[in-house]
Amino acid sequence: MVKESFSVIEPVAGKATAYFYGRLFAESPQLRGMFPPAMNVQRDRLFSALTRVVWSLDSPDSFAAYLGQLGRDHRKYGVIAEHYTAVGNALLATVRRFAADIWTEEIEAAWVAAYNAAATVMIEAARADAGVSPAWWPAEVVDHEPRHRDIAVITLRPAQPLPYAPGQYVNLQTARWPRVWRTFSIANAPRPDNTIKLHVRSVPGGWVSTTLIRHTRIGDTVMLGPPMGTMGPDDDSTRDLLCVAGGTGLAPLKAIIEHVIASGRRPNIHLLYGARTAGELYDLPDLIRMESSFPWLRVLPVVSDEPSYDGMRGHLPEVTQRFHSWAEHDVYVCGPTGMVNETVRRLQADGVPMARIHRDVVHTEP
Repeated sequence: MVKESFSVIEPVAGKATAYFYGRLFAESPQLRGMFPPAMNVQRDRLFSALTRVVWSLDSPDSFAAYLGQLGRDHRKYGVIAEHYTAVGNALLATVRRFAADIWTEEIEAAWVAAYNAAATVMIEAARADAGVSPAWWPAEVVDHEPRHRDIAVITLRPAQPLPYAPGQYVNLQTARWPRVWRTFSIANAPRPDNTIKLHVRSVPGGWVSTTLIRHTRIGDTVMLGPPMGTMGPDDDSTRDLLCVAGGTGLAPLKAIIEHVIASGRRPNIHLLYGARTAGELYDLPDLIRMESSFPWLRVLPVVSDEPSYDGMRGHLPEVTQRFHSWAEHDVYVCGPTGMVNETVRRLQADGVPMARIHRDVVHTEP
């Protein structure tokens, strides 16, 4: 019943999320100060999270794992157990309004039960985490490498160890924009010196990305939320790997490849690394270094919008089909939404089981 009623709301997601926040702030105005000044990204994140929760309701392990991460992450905003009541009331009012044509007492009871279950998981995860981890990690910028006019590789050293798995991402806040958090994937496997690398592309009007590219210097401090995401390597698998990276979607896949190399395993790894122009293949020299030291890694740069490029040209989803079948591989895909969706669709059509496709999307600022 929850899924059925939610499918009615999905086509009007923008109106529904705007109504939700209007209702929440009208009934609990003290909560407005916990949110960023501009709410456009926050609205997208809310609906993305809600979509994932709704569609994992009948998968208890996935449901609990994702909500546990959300509960721990919400600590950085100052969220406490009492706030979940206000959010639940606003959410129920929103669903009731936008699914009015099919609304029944049974559907309302289903939403109340589902939300209470989700809130309980998040509250308990946050409570358990409070005793062992900080709500956020201050991190010093120890290196800042411009790689392209709009791309930089930034190295951070958290003030205390930041436990994470290869393929995960963190939310980051700069001093220039308090309460504005943006998502960046960690581009390296865990290291003894506790440093992490981020691959950052600035976009026009992007508050945090532009600050990191243009205004951040060595010695500055940023804030990091707890690591999130489940696109990690399967250490028990003996299959070869296909990695498909679009732009800065390379970051989590590079971390996974580093981890596999360090693990002592020797699978064949094909990395299709795509960009619009050759100049945007910002990390190619380091990938070639990795390839030269690990003979089982093959790096294949792909350029889509530069006719004079002397190498493989095309769009990544189509390029994946120029090779032998990937059906027996573990596949990792990360990049812009359209690229990821089309790559996954083509791989499935070519016989790759969905259970072997691990995907992530680069969350850029509007």
